[in-house]
Parts: sequence; C-alpha cells; structure tokens
Amino acid sequence: MENLKDVKPVENFDWDAYEKGDVLSTEDRKAAEKTYDNTLNNVSDHEVIDGTVIAMNKREVVVNIGFKSDGIIPLNEFRYNPDLKVGDTVEVYIENQEDKKGQLVLSHKKARASRSWERVNQALENSEIIKGYIKCRTKGGMIVDVFGIEAFLPGSQIDVKPIRDYDVFVGKTMEFKVVKINQEYRNVVVSHKALIEAELEQQKQEIISKLEKGQVLEGTVKNITSYGVFIDLGGVDGLIHITDLSWGRVNDPHEVVELDQKLNVVILDFDEEKKRIALGLKQLTPHPWDALDPNLKVGDKVTGKVVVMADYGAFVEIAPGVEGLIHVSEMSWSQHLRSAQDFMKVGDTVEAVILTLDREERKMSLGIKQLKEDPWATIEQKYPVGSKHTARVRNFTNFGVFVEIEEGVDGLIHISDLSWTKKVKHPSEFTQIGADIEVVVLEIDKENRRLSLGHKQLEENPWDVFETVFTVGSVHEGTIIEMLDKGAVVALPYGVEGFATPKHLVKEDGSQAKVDEKLPFKVIEFNKDAKRIILSHSRIFEDAAKAEERAEKKARRAAKKEEQPMIQNQAASTTLGDIDVLAALKEQMDAENKK
Repeated sequence: MENLKDVKPVENFDWDAYEKGDVLSTEDRKAAEKTYDNTLNNVSDHEVIDGTVIAMNKREVVVNIGFKSDGIIPLNEFRYNPDLKVGDTVEVYIENQEDKKGQLVLSHKKARASRSWERVNQALENSEIIKGYIKCRTKGGMIVDVFGIEAFLPGSQIDVKPIRDYDVFVGKTMEFKVVKINQEYRNVVVSHKALIEAELEQQKQEIISKLEKGQVLEGTVKNITSYGVFIDLGGVDGLIHITDLSWGRVNDPHEVVELDQKLNVVILDFDEEKKRIALGLKQLTPHPWDALDPNLKVGDKVTGKVVVMADYGAFVEIAPGVEGLIHVSEMSWSQHLRSAQDFMKVGDTVEAVILTLDREERKMSLGIKQLKEDPWATIEQKYPVGSKHTARVRNFTNFGVFVEIEEGVDGLIHISDLSWTKKVKHPSEFTQIGADIEVVVLEIDKENRRLSLGHKQLEENPWDVFETVFTVGSVHEGTIIEMLDKGAVVALPYGVEGFATPKHLVKEDGSQAKVDEKLPFKVIEFNKDAKRIILSHSRIFEDAAKAEERAEKKARRAAKKEEQPMIQNQAASTTLGDIDVLAALKEQMDAENKK
C-alpha cells in the first residue's frame, strides 16, 4: 500500500479515449503514427516500382509494394507469364494511391509498357531470351505480347519444321529472341525458331559426323514437295529425291508416302559442310530388273502400260520398274515417221514384241508393228507389176508424187508418168495431197521398199494415134496458151500440145503472134518418143509463096522451051544479004561507042 501511495496520476490522461479502448495518449499516437509511416515506402502516383506477389486467385493478383495498403491487379495482365507465383517480384505502375474506396490502384501492364521499348532494344543488343504471349493470328504469322508491346512472329519463325496449324499456338506463352526492330515505326520481329536452331545445329553436326553411306535409319516424313520428300532423321533432315522413291516412275510423291509416316531409308550420300543428306527408299528393295523372268528373250510378246510419251516414242512399263521403249519407227511399217501420240497415249495397255534386251544395261526396246505381217514380205504376190490400185497422195517433189497404197507400202509416180499429153511442170497442177489417185505398178524395188508407179499407163498411149494425125507437113488449127522466152506453147486438137519458136510465130503482115490467138500451124517435126511436136505458123504463107514462085519459074521455063525452035527456024532462013546488013550495023554501033 505504501508503494501505491507513491504512484502519481498521469497528467492530462485522456479518459474518453480509455473508455473507447485506446490506451495511447495523443502524443503517443502521433509518435506511433510517425514510426509506422517511416516503415512504409514513400510512393507517388504514376511511378513504376517493384512489388511482391502475396496472394493469387483465378481472377486477381494481390501485390505488396510496402505501402499502407496492398494493390490488386487483374490476372490477365500476367497471361504472358503462366508461371507467376506468390513471392515473385513484379513491376507495377501506381495509378492512384487511394481511390474512393481507399484502395491502392496498381497496373502491371502499364509498368511493362513504360519500360518496354527500352527493354526490347536491350534484349536485341544482348541476344536475350524473353517470354511472350501469343495473342492471335495475323497474315503471315502471329501477334505476340512482349513487354506489353505487340511484336510480329512470322510463320516461318515459329519452329524449324513447317507449321500446318497456326491456331494451336494462340494463347500460349513461349520463349523468343528479338531478331529485328524498326526504330522509326517501332515494329518488333521475334523468333522462336532462332532459339532452337543453335541447339539443332549442334545436334546436326553430331548426327552427320556419325553418318555412313549405305546406313539404314528410321525417319519421319516431314514435308512432301513435287521433287521429293524431306525426312526428319531426329534433328537433321534428309531428302529422298522423287527418282529414289520407287523403282517405277512416280508422278507425285504423295502416291508413295504421306505426312508424318515413319519409314526406313538408306543414306545414299551426304555433305558435311552443306549439311545435305541424300536418302533413298527404293534401294531397300531389290531392283526389278534382277527379278525379271530369266526366260524372257527377244521375240517374246509382253504386255505393259504406257507411262511416258515423247515425240520419238513411248515408254512402256511391263513390270514395276522395268520399262521398254517403243520407238515411233517400230509402231508402223510405214516409212513416214509420225508422232508417237498418233498411235497411243499415257495409260494405254499395249501388247508388244521384245526387239532388244540388255539385262546388264537394264534396257529393252519393243515394237508393235511386228505383231502385223510386213507387207513387203509378200509384195510381189500382193502388188505384182502391171496390177492396178488406188493410192493416197502423201507428198510432192519437183520430179513426182509420193503415194501410199496401204500402211507401209509407198510408191513414186514420176512426173513424166502422170499424163500422156499434158506437160506437167509440178505435180500440184495435176493432183493434191490427201487425194486418191489410180495407179499401175511399173516396177518393184524390194530392197528400198519402194514401188515405181504410173498413172498415165492406165490408158493407151495416144501418141500411137497422134503419129498418124500430126504428120510432118500437115496443118492444124491451134491456140497459143503460153508464151515463153524460147517460143510458144500451142494447144492442138485431141488435147495435145505443140511448140513453136519465135521465128515461126511471125504472121504474114510481119507482126508477132500473141497469147490466145487462134492460128493455123504446120507440123515441121514429130517425135513420138520425146512426145514433141514442133509447129510453124510462118511456114504456111512462106511455103505458099515459095510454091507460087516455083510455079512461075516452071511457067517461064516452059515458055523458053517453046521459043527456042522459032529462033532456030529463023536462023536457018537468014540470007547472005541479011548477014551483010547486020555486020554493017555492028560496025556503026562500035564507032558510036568509041566516040
């Protein structure tokens, strides 16, 4: 009790506060508040600082920044970082220290954005690996959230292997490297592929260093192109060229393999520097030529499918990987080479005869014309000399017409054997290509497989008759149908033609005869063998004049013969007196001449 007596009451004790449960005096409260305030961070609005995640749920993240209250941030602002957990340090942007509810308002998105450009440039400089959230697809690639910036991820930079479905990446958080920045437009390009390429490069080097030619490996079909198939050998790619997929011909690799298919392949070749690996699939099976029937020989008939066409022939597959060539010359007995497409097409099933067979070189030639009889084997019986046939005009030359009586049987009608009477300068004046023409066999050349044919021989030789009609000296009406340098061609009766030189075309008045003039002509030469008639118009009036002159001369000679007897009679009756008179007359004439 004595001690109690020594206790002194506290001055200015606040009994009202005590009643309310507050045991601190006003001064103590101020001191406590000051101490408490000193334990808090001094922050200001629109400032970026680091905070600590102290709690999380499916929608929100609670962040302590050392302030008197904690801030709440929506979880979707952290979707780029699915590994976020309590205790992680995150940067936040202070939007408001105290809203109407007294709540601290923070933003992680704005904090990232305020430092994003600086960070993304730094990541490019230091080749940092950063995380990003793939927001959506866009043309040619994806949009990635990196530090709050929308960066572009090209489709080719997603993975080292081609991507067939882009949508599976949307909403994923992945690691990236910044590969390009356009400072002017603030465009950022990122790559995921770049992260794994270095690792793959090392793997490739290790795999290639262990490769050997002839080694058989299992791989997965990674990509199929028109020229071959890319195989993933477990970190390194190899190519099976289209020609190494099958022993048979392959038009499309899809016929042989499909994507993601696992198959065994053999290493044909590889280049360590260029990291190229050539693979083969067909080499794992025996060559079809080795399995070809050993009894197959030249002359045997085979059936196959046309797999390739060319102008010069067709390749026929008689077994998978075993092909023979039917040259166009072996498709028909005809010597007129045509395109192989005239006889067959790809996909046709044809029967053929083996002409040559080389198992070592793995080559075979076939023929289909051999399935038919060679028409020249029995040519003398089928087309004997003197026999008449109908042929098809195939071609012209200056010297004649080439015709085909049947496929493989050709002949030539010489230009001189087209007509007995008409002088044909070129066969096109007489017939046309594709037309039918009647012929008679004149000669057989079996060695050269060619017939000599005639057309005019189908009729009797009219020159036997002309010989009796157009005798030398006979006169015939003719029309000039053509003027040449050496003379004129004259159409005569019976469809025959004659020829007159310029000097024989002079008319009686001295003028020259012209084309289309109809005049009488005299035959001055007839040559049956050469089928030549030489004519003259001038001779008609020239011969008439000569005949008249001859008649006059004859008449004068007859008159002279009548005068001679009279002179002789007169001479006999002359007297000597008459002779004296004549002598005197002669002397007188001589004297006058001397004067």
